[in-house]
Amino acid sequence: MTASSDLTDSPTDAPYRVKNSSIHGRGVFARRKIRAGTLLIEYTGDRISYDQACEDAAARDDESNHTFLFSLEDGSVIDGGSNGNDARWINHCCEPNCAAREEEGRIFIHALRDVARGEELNYDYGLVLDERYTPALKRSYACRCGTPGCRQTMLAPKRKRKAG
Repeated sequence: MTASSDLTDSPTDAPYRVKNSSIHGRGVFARRKIRAGTLLIEYTGDRISYDQACEDAAARDDESNHTFLFSLEDGSVIDGGSNGNDARWINHCCEPNCAAREEEGRIFIHALRDVARGEELNYDYGLVLDERYTPALKRSYACRCGTPGCRQTMLAPKRKRKAG
């Protein structure tokens, strides 16, 4: 399979297509120029509880931390790996060209800026974990975006607590 071959059946009128990515596995790429603000796709999949997502992750004997889970404000999770769509293939980037926005319990991916034809679509995963960000934990969530501002991890920066 060549790097430019399509891997999924994206609608032919969709402004994107899925193919192999140099960042990680599969990626989503612009078929044509996409203007800033464009709604690209909804992130879909089965809705599960946070506890179920944790149980499923623990049951996997996999240290890659690779999932298609998207946490929602109400504490539930969209599992894009189960009945998900092409949005699950959008990779992380520390300097993204898209953003994921929650609207009424649904996740939509919008272009933050104009995206050139052939450019890979990406957004900042900003993963949040309660545990301490050790070097080993950061490596297990390593970022491969390669941008000048890459923080080397898909984990969101810890917020500094105010003294006093």
